[in-house]
Amino acid sequence: HADGASIVLGDVEKGRPTEAVTKLEVDDSKRKRLMDEVISPFAHQAMRTIALAYKDVDELPAPDAEFHPTMMNTDGSPAFLLETDLVLVAVVGIEDPLRAEVPDAIERCFQAGIDVRMVTGDNLATAIAIAKGAGILNIELHFDKEGIILPRCAMEGKVFRKTVHDYKSDGEPIFRQDKFDEIWPYLRVLARSSPEDKLTLATGLHQSMLFSNSERVKELQQQGIAIFPDRQVIAMTGDGTNDAPALKYADIGFAMGISGTQIAKDAANIILLDDNFASIVTAAKWGRNVFDSIQKFLQFQLTVNIAICALSLITAFIDKEKPLTVLQLLWLNLIMDSLASLALASEPPTANQLKRPPVNRSASIITEQMWFNMLGQSVYQVIIVILLMFQRDWLPGVDEGPSPHEGPESRHYTIIFNSFVLMQVFNEYNSRKLQGEWNILSGIQNNRLFLIVSLATVALQVIIVQFLGVFGEKAFSVHRDGLTGEQWLVCLAFGAGPLIWQQIINLTKWILDHACNGAFKSRGLAGKDREKKAKSLARSPSLKVRSNGSL
Repeated sequence: HADGASIVLGDVEKGRPTEAVTKLEVDDSKRKRLMDEVISPFAHQAMRTIALAYKDVDELPAPDAEFHPTMMNTDGSPAFLLETDLVLVAVVGIEDPLRAEVPDAIERCFQAGIDVRMVTGDNLATAIAIAKGAGILNIELHFDKEGIILPRCAMEGKVFRKTVHDYKSDGEPIFRQDKFDEIWPYLRVLARSSPEDKLTLATGLHQSMLFSNSERVKELQQQGIAIFPDRQVIAMTGDGTNDAPALKYADIGFAMGISGTQIAKDAANIILLDDNFASIVTAAKWGRNVFDSIQKFLQFQLTVNIAICALSLITAFIDKEKPLTVLQLLWLNLIMDSLASLALASEPPTANQLKRPPVNRSASIITEQMWFNMLGQSVYQVIIVILLMFQRDWLPGVDEGPSPHEGPESRHYTIIFNSFVLMQVFNEYNSRKLQGEWNILSGIQNNRLFLIVSLATVALQVIIVQFLGVFGEKAFSVHRDGLTGEQWLVCLAFGAGPLIWQQIINLTKWILDHACNGAFKSRGLAGKDREKKAKSLARSPSLKVRSNGSL
């Protein structure tokens, strides 16, 4: 049998049903005419070509003679006798149009640093036409001036297998990583592929250390191909049973929920319930959002921990009561763990998360900007608490009202506790941003849970300070009459300080970054070169998505 109509075997039947039928032998000229005038035009219009053929037989062959003695199928297996010497009736083209959302989804993948490449069973011309329509192949980048695709940008599975393998005397293939590394930076479309080709792609990309070859990376950059400076992360799509090994080996396996077999679903990590390629973009966006949420929570929690540890260390060497009691620390711990995790982990994903390059495998989860934020905010909080401890004279009304006027349960220490808690509440808003953004309130209207948690925290703090002193002043160590309005304004002023302080941190980081860039420029790295390099790295993919053509 022939896989599709790109390979035509047997005779051509010519004539109409009402007329006498004549059979024409297919010689090389007729075969070329069929390819050039029938099959190729269909294929270039992204149609799958199917040959319709028949064979008249008087009786079925015997079980021991069901295979042809010499003829083989295109995959090398013996051909059934009934499937040889067929009479070709017609060649038809079937169009499987792209879904309207696919080109936009692939463009968003490229913006996110996700490089989409197509692995399909279609013939090469059809695969190229589909890839052009989907945006996988770019006319300016992957075709010459005459519209012919550049070498190694698209190839058939048999060519790919011969290129990346050496063969033993008994025909057993031996994978060659060095040969694979010469191909994969260019390869965009793999046609007439087998499930084994998918596994070979996943294996080769997973093992590739091309990024460590600086000379080769520089050579590829000169050709407009950027290599991500870390090992590749491979995502593979599939729906058939034979795709299971590749789905299992890939870092992320996507199986089709509707058309996929149960074996493919069991081997995959993620199941696309709607069989839609655009859902991969949604998965990537939510994956980045989960990672960002973890970073936001760490940024907030570590800031509080650094401040509390610093305060405990400082007050251990001075003759003063601890600014925070055990129960107050437990309340802060509740804010840090439960309430903050609810607030910061409920941020919905945004389109901007798909407009930045991927995170390296070896990159730390705590970025340089996060260290600036955490240390900067911790310094502010420690300074304010120490200032409130030692400069109590200018605080309004701390010596008025019922005793005590010093130490725990006094209004002085209640102001310290209240100010420290409010600083954490306002710093939660700063922790929503990880890249040094100036507008920390952008998108907050989309996260109602964050606003509810913030208001609930403030309400509970008011209850603790103003009312629990009557029943449990010994427990929470707050003044039994609470704080006055003037004292609350002082606490709110210091508590809201992290909002302004964050802008100072961002400005400092911005100045330092530009100062470093200026130093690089003075060493001979021109601004345009730096910009070009930065854009190149931003476009370089770390996640390869392999599609089986079901777009």
